[in-house]
Amino acid sequence: MEYSTKISERMWNQSDKGELEAEREQTFIDDIVQKSHIEKELLRNLDGIETVFDGGGGCGRFSILLAKQGLHVTHFDISLPMIVKAKELAEKAGVLDRMTFVKGALEDLSDYADQSFDLVMSFDAPISYTYPDQEKTIKELVRIAKKRIMISVSSRLGALPYLANPIQKNQFFLDRNSEDVLVRWSIEHRDQMIENFHLNKDSLMKSYESGLLCDVEETKNAYDSGEVPWCISYHFMPDELQKLLTDCGVKNISLAGPGAFARTIPNEILVKIMKDPKQREDFLEFCHFYDSNPYVCGMGKDNLFAKGEIGQE
Repeated sequence: MEYSTKISERMWNQSDKGELEAEREQTFIDDIVQKSHIEKELLRNLDGIETVFDGGGGCGRFSILLAKQGLHVTHFDISLPMIVKAKELAEKAGVLDRMTFVKGALEDLSDYADQSFDLVMSFDAPISYTYPDQEKTIKELVRIAKKRIMISVSSRLGALPYLANPIQKNQFFLDRNSEDVLVRWSIEHRDQMIENFHLNKDSLMKSYESGLLCDVEETKNAYDSGEVPWCISYHFMPDELQKLLTDCGVKNISLAGPGAFARTIPNEILVKIMKDPKQREDFLEFCHFYDSNPYVCGMGKDNLFAKGEIGQE
């Protein structure tokens, strides 16, 4: 078993992951923007779709959305706590009868035949967590898709600024009084992170060239010592992702960078926008429009989004 699978299983199967992930849109503005973008794309591209595979479906944010549209969804995830939470939310939404839940790793989709699902989707970068098998994973997701594929992966250009901004997450707190662990830790350590920061050009260039923001061997050693490290994550360049999908036979590919517009706006303004329903609606509509421009797709906040058709010109 690859380290990617072992690390993902340990991290995402922590007992609190289900509850934490289900609350992200109540806590972080960047999550609101990204999920709004994906929701708009899904709901506008359901013609001819009856069956769906959600690879890395988490707590069901999108699998439940599509089940509500009357589609039959296979919700596939490596995390038992998140599957449990997704089932709970699906039951509340009245769509359990249209969903199948499967615990598994994206690195192994051998149980599924070619073209098993009209739509295959995988959002919020679980593909990137399969490093060094990220290309194979994409090929397998395309293989089981019959009509359409939509994915988001970690964005190299979008993520590199993190290495020069240790307090970047503070920009996107919806409520600075939230009891969320990350919110509390980030606020309490803000001054310390600024004081301890030192720009490392060599580190930036190494990450730019490799697509890896972490030290792979250090991450593996942390896992072996019993820690729960963040997944080793491969970050894609836009042209790299487009070529990979093209080589797999995907047609009519379009890319987007959810969060490219929002990342230019300070926290105080973002919070003000989010608290006004009309401004929020208009903002999210404009973000979708702006972030879909191919010239900014690489600068999405975290993810690079791609959609395409299977076997169509």
